[in-house]
Amino acid sequence: MLKFILNRIVVAIPTLIMVSIVSFVIIQLPPGDYLTSYVAQLREQGDVLDEAELRALEERYGLGQPIYVQYWKWISGILFEGDFGYSLEWRVPVSSLIGQRILLTFVLSLSTMLFTWSLAIPIGILSATRQYSLIDYLSTFFGFIGLGVPNFMLALVLMWVSFAYFDTSVGGLFSPEYLDAPWSFAKIWDMFKHLWIPMIVLGTSGTAALIRTLRANLLDELHKPYVTTARAKGLLERKLVWKYPVRVALNPFVSTVGWQLPNLISGTTITAVVLSLPTTGPLLLRALTSQDMYLAGSFLLVLSTLTIIGTLLSDLLLAVVDPRIRFEGSER
Repeated sequence: MLKFILNRIVVAIPTLIMVSIVSFVIIQLPPGDYLTSYVAQLREQGDVLDEAELRALEERYGLGQPIYVQYWKWISGILFEGDFGYSLEWRVPVSSLIGQRILLTFVLSLSTMLFTWSLAIPIGILSATRQYSLIDYLSTFFGFIGLGVPNFMLALVLMWVSFAYFDTSVGGLFSPEYLDAPWSFAKIWDMFKHLWIPMIVLGTSGTAALIRTLRANLLDELHKPYVTTARAKGLLERKLVWKYPVRVALNPFVSTVGWQLPNLISGTTITAVVLSLPTTGPLLLRALTSQDMYLAGSFLLVLSTLTIIGTLLSDLLLAVVDPRIRFEGSER
């Protein structure tokens, strides 16, 4: 097991280095940068430029210098000083912008994942063990609806229903009085009171997909010879299903952990805009459209890091759930 873990870590480190380089290069691909656009916009408006601030930014981040110089200044600041750069649009350090949003995004996405798993696992098992029954047909019907309806459309419908029939707003994660308030138990409780709406909206499609995946995998396992042999030896059906077929069929759930972490940032952008959620998606979208290079680059770096960490966690969890994966990885 230790060899398996070390192999995965050795692969993850150079991958992260290459991803950081690619992320920075992608941000630099459009002509110019945000600083030049910002200066031009100020001049058009007739505003006075703060030349000292502009010179300080150019010197600190190597603006106008070769791209490898800018990359080294950026990545060395992150590694040695914890400095993710300066948001040229918001005119504040990047770390102060993404810190709280990542926390809120993590809470929302973790809640959504737990909601998805708590529904998908029991419904998928019931659907497979009672194939062609009423519950199987119902789960299939609602599964197709969940996959077919976009999350942002469901959010719009939910917002309209809540406002038209209940005279309440479902936007955001906080009540107006808690938006700028410091963290307290009252603010945390207010957040949880608002959390269930985006959790349901975001978890609908994921729940439907995992139900269908678990059903298909479990049906495949239930028809294998080892299950027939266990039944012939008199093993109780409930014990038989949960001990072996379900354990193997849960592999897709474990493997999708690697997708869930980067999805915290990028996967819910449109829905977050519709529901006015203070998460990272809308801020990343704005940084990309305005070419705020250090804010966008930091988001892409965090996104890539979460992808690699999530993949590593998926590999380790899969090795625990299915020993065959661990043995195959060690042999390689």
